[in-house]
Amino acid sequence: MKKILITLLLVVSGVTAQAQDGQKWYTDVNKAIEASKQEQKPLFLFFTGSDWCGWCMRLQSEVFKTPEFTAWAKDHAILVELDFPRRTPQPDEIKSQNNQLQEMFKVQGFPTVWFVKPSLKDGKTNLEQLGSTGYLAGGPSTWIASANKILANYVADPKPAPIVKTKKAKSKKA
Repeated sequence: MKKILITLLLVVSGVTAQAQDGQKWYTDVNKAIEASKQEQKPLFLFFTGSDWCGWCMRLQSEVFKTPEFTAWAKDHAILVELDFPRRTPQPDEIKSQNNQLQEMFKVQGFPTVWFVKPSLKDGKTNLEQLGSTGYLAGGPSTWIASANKILANYVADPKPAPIVKTKKAKSKKA
């Protein structure tokens, strides 16, 4: 019974963490890609060890959980947490997705943040690498300045023009 209660508590706290401080963190990359396309923002891929990595926890507390970062993220990126916990249970699909992305981006240390632009090419989604960073001393202003340098080359895809339907006028025959 204790195990069930602890697992339930971890799952509930994990879900709560996804929407804390006015931030929306995705864990499913496909859903994040859809949001990125809709909002015309790059993906912010945060590779972390949430329950064991001291530098990850420090980056979270010193930067990501600040009002400055929350305001910046709302305007500049779609946040994605790619977690590699040691004690916290995680669905197999998420573990597999996170491992594939870790290999794709050759992430060897935590925390690592990659900024990427998703694009569709030949029916497949590509993730164009814009740049990466990790923990930087100096708080949110230093970290955000570094992120802005990476994002300086980001160009959003043009939004498709909306399809406007016109009514054909009916002509009367005499």
